[in-house]
Amino acid sequence: YTERMGEAFDLAALDAATGTEASRLFLEQMIVHHEGAVEMAQIEVDSGTNPDAVAMAQAIIDTQNIEIETMREILQSL
Repeated sequence: YTERMGEAFDLAALDAATGTEASRLFLEQMIVHHEGAVEMAQIEVDSGTNPDAVAMAQAIIDTQNIEIETMREILQSL
């Protein structure tokens, strides 16, 4: 429940933000979102038994990590 409240607060803060602050908040929240996807996909890679699901999970890890790095670079440029 606390996590849900935190998410709602983040969305409210993003909704209220403008300009560079909105971009920063969006990127920070998307990085956390992508990191969560990587964590879930890693569980499948580590313990999955279906080769197709494991391959898909690895593809998620690879693409999400690239996107995380891109978002971090954009954050540094703000």
